[in-house]
Amino acid sequence: MRNISEVRHFFRTNEVPIYFVGATPFNLLGLDRWIRNFSYVTYYDGWDGAHPRVFTPKHKPYIEFESGEEINNWLLVNPEVRAHMSRPAPRGQRPKVAMVFFDAETERICDELGYDLILPSAELREHLDSKLVTTRLGNDVGAASVPNVMVTVDEYDELVGAATDAGLGTDLVVQTAYGDSGKTTFFIDDETGWKRHRRDIIGNEVKVMKRINNRPVAVEAVLTRNGTVVGPFMSELTGHRQLTPYRGGWCGNEMFPEVLDEDLRRKAGDLVGRLGDRLGAEGYRGFFEVDVLIDTDTDEVYLGELNPRISGASSITNVTAGAYADIPLFAFHLLEYFDVDFELDIEEINARWRELAAADLWSQMVIKETSPIVQLITSAAPTGQYSYNASGALVYRRAALDWHQLQNESEAFFLRIYGAGDYRWKGADLGVVVTKGRLQRRAGDGTDTLTIRAKHLIDSIREQYTGQPLAGAEASAAPVARAASMAK
Repeated sequence: MRNISEVRHFFRTNEVPIYFVGATPFNLLGLDRWIRNFSYVTYYDGWDGAHPRVFTPKHKPYIEFESGEEINNWLLVNPEVRAHMSRPAPRGQRPKVAMVFFDAETERICDELGYDLILPSAELREHLDSKLVTTRLGNDVGAASVPNVMVTVDEYDELVGAATDAGLGTDLVVQTAYGDSGKTTFFIDDETGWKRHRRDIIGNEVKVMKRINNRPVAVEAVLTRNGTVVGPFMSELTGHRQLTPYRGGWCGNEMFPEVLDEDLRRKAGDLVGRLGDRLGAEGYRGFFEVDVLIDTDTDEVYLGELNPRISGASSITNVTAGAYADIPLFAFHLLEYFDVDFELDIEEINARWRELAAADLWSQMVIKETSPIVQLITSAAPTGQYSYNASGALVYRRAALDWHQLQNESEAFFLRIYGAGDYRWKGADLGVVVTKGRLQRRAGDGTDTLTIRAKHLIDSIREQYTGQPLAGAEASAAPVARAASMAK
């Protein structure tokens, strides 16, 4: 294959079953519009059996899953799922399986069942997940991080000494190698801050950074044999108390033309491409997400974090003008894991996508339970398309399979995750709102705040959730399943 037209034809005539396995289909929902024989195997079914490409086992005990990996492994070995995925592939080809989270046990299960897990190895992904490794790989190819030093320290004076020697000052950001950035990133500007976080720092190699005024920007990319395809840049929704109980917690994305100006978009795209090249030298291929940090005082572009996986931003990436004009970004990942030859002009694709990005305006919000409650849900907002009535109220209009048919800001799509019969608790993912237009605005103090429309959408969805409170002992014993697939 030598052009996009041939790639489109290849996927529209694909006969090999491809399954996305996860707690929900959120991350790659709608990809079946482009990829024939692409479908979803999920723990939660927001359509209650009405989506023709979503399969959910009927018999599901409530389990206290501790991770997305546990959910996916449970699904793969479930008898109903195995029966569903047992239909023969053409010419003896093995079914292909993609997911967000997996581990060595996932690899063992897929090997035993005869599935091709079309992802880099769990060992390699674990290695690349380290914030320290990401920094070093970026340094190798000129994709620099915020000025930093990587050290092991046991005392506050040692931390200050290492930072001073590196010219970082004393207002510092300290990160451990692994973990969600919101929980393993510490802001330390005096000894009191050190004492608050020292248990997480002492004895571990950490990344010590100069604290800068920055604007985080997310971007997804695919490393192919022809180079790195760079997707659109997106801002992030983080820490909004109306959406999440976690300070600094990710709760959505926005894609709009002014995320980056032309010069910064070029610089950031070059940084992502350099990192992609370096990942290839490590043996990596396929989909990854990068957090890019823009220094608002200097316009310097820095490498933030690497997520070597499908991410929570993937849902927006796949509705871009570039996706509709060519193919979704994830299709380039699939090409890498099919036994086909292709030679594509990646520079030309990236240049065209940068231009097309100026026409896109999409937002998404993950609505979590923010109250300190444990309840059995008795009613919930249905999955489907919503719009405003003559009185300005948000009302359910019709069933819908995904958000790809939204036309303007008067419409929104809601994907229900937890419904009647499920439990909700503080931090539980209730569902996701996807809409055209922006949902944040810049406040007078320079911070991002939710728009009036965003707050109205959130309140309207929450009003449709009711629950039965549980008594103390009953609440303590209530099993909880975690929808981990939407983690940033």
